[in-house]
Amino acid sequence: MDHSGHGMTMDLPPFTLGRGLEWSMDPFFLVTCLLGLALYGWGVARLVRRGDKWPVGRTVAYTAGVLSIALMMCTKLNDYGMVMFSVHMVQHMVISMVSPILILLGAPITLALRALPTAGRGRKGPRELLLMLLHSRYMRIITHPVFTIPLFIASLYGLYFTPLFDFLMESRPGHIAMMVHFLAVGVVFFWPIMGVDPGPHRPGYLMRMLELFAGMPFHAFFGIALMMGSTPMVGTFRNPPASLGIDALSDQNAAGGIAWAFSEIPSVLVLIALLFQWYASEERQARRKDRAADRDGDKELEAYNAYLASLNARGN
Repeated sequence: MDHSGHGMTMDLPPFTLGRGLEWSMDPFFLVTCLLGLALYGWGVARLVRRGDKWPVGRTVAYTAGVLSIALMMCTKLNDYGMVMFSVHMVQHMVISMVSPILILLGAPITLALRALPTAGRGRKGPRELLLMLLHSRYMRIITHPVFTIPLFIASLYGLYFTPLFDFLMESRPGHIAMMVHFLAVGVVFFWPIMGVDPGPHRPGYLMRMLELFAGMPFHAFFGIALMMGSTPMVGTFRNPPASLGIDALSDQNAAGGIAWAFSEIPSVLVLIALLFQWYASEERQARRKDRAADRDGDKELEAYNAYLASLNARGN
């Protein structure tokens, strides 16, 4: 027996973590994840061959981010996520909040710009097209907080509390599109806040923190709304298979608790990343000032000393 025409079997045994982590391939996400890892590996290898360095930490972060997507979509967590609201919510939270943060810390765009060859004068290759996209009006719009914060919020309330969610869950392409959307929303929300890659919208560090905390409370409110619901609120999960041995309302409450908890975890991760980036930025600025002072023979200090001497002479 199939679930919602999606091809998922309805006779899944009761959920355990061991069963959830069993291999269950989704061709689209398997190919996409392998391609993402291969392209990143090609970029790093190209830099190393020409004698350039690439931080190991970035490679580890990017790899972990891609593998976190594979973990959610190429195991039986994906099968259980079709019939259990709580498991689906784990998928949603990881793919929209954990995976984007790790991928952004891997700086894939910076790697691409350094690894891709230039096309030559008057021609446009992949590197030139990527630069055009980065500096386009489209990119300025989709990375601006006036766009990203409402999109981040609408991806919760506008999806789960309308018939759109049930419609997407009825088909494999719809389910894939929804998961890709979750990832894309997470990337455009977190990129201006803590992304290593260059971007059109890059405010100061304090403003980035405000952007982060402007979006996160809505996740908590969404989780609380699910936990306080007195009836199942999403049609897809209203009648779970009897083989699971679960109650739809209890499972919804668990889903709400997961959404509420995930409003805190990414906030801490991003805050730590921001503080490290802020510190590194201050260090780079201090080194630039030192180098400038070495080049001009500390003229700024000499001028200040001359100014003090003139005041002293005037006082005498």
